[in-house]
Amino acid sequence: MKDIKTQSKTTETSIKIIHILAELDGGSLREISEEMGLATSTVHRHLATLQKYGYVTKDDDAYRLGLMFLTIGGYAQRRFDAYPTIKNTVDDLAADTGERTQFIVMENNSRVYLYTSVGQSAVETGAQNGKRGPLHASAAGKSILASLPDDRVNKIIEQKGLAKTGKNTITDKSALFKQLEEIRERGYAFNRQETTSGVHAVGAPVTDSNDEVLGGLSVSGPARRLRGELLTETLPQQLLSAVNELELYIQHSVK
Repeated sequence: MKDIKTQSKTTETSIKIIHILAELDGGSLREISEEMGLATSTVHRHLATLQKYGYVTKDDDAYRLGLMFLTIGGYAQRRFDAYPTIKNTVDDLAADTGERTQFIVMENNSRVYLYTSVGQSAVETGAQNGKRGPLHASAAGKSILASLPDDRVNKIIEQKGLAKTGKNTITDKSALFKQLEEIRERGYAFNRQETTSGVHAVGAPVTDSNDEVLGGLSVSGPARRLRGELLTETLPQQLLSAVNELELYIQHSVK
């Protein structure tokens, strides 16, 4: 039992080091040790093991995350049977709208960007493949929540809470449920500076042949441009058209 606990603690320490390297965008042994509150000798042992297997690289005195994470991430990304079509749909929608387009999935009651693409007019929003965040604070995330039964949504809120990530994030449970009902009736969700200040988005759920939600497709861009009829009518029509084509492929082609 003691060995199991020791191994678990060792794994946890390595994972914490990985997260610190991501937050610091790399760092020296001393910097990492100070962040961890551990002796440099202990941290060095973990870094050496991670480096041996390609998860960490060392350039002069700086340790950084290695591309092995990209290799593993690629396997995780492609485990979705419909991934090639999802990618094509996202790319096409980005080209058609000129904005940033993304497909997100739910994992461990959080949203994860499975794939993102940028159109010719897109601006940087901080979204990238693999990025995580709360479901309630994004258009695609809210569209996923709206596809779930209320008891499931309640459990997600109990576990994750309703953190404020943008100036207009919904942090009141009753207000969120009211909006989820509107999304169910309308078929798509809006994000008006709820994830990031200055950014608007529209998102819709993608379901399989059993009406099980697979993820959410969304288009985002600067609030000064994505407003009025463009946000409330034009983009939703383009989005729903893309969702419809994607669902038809999934329902008829994915085994």
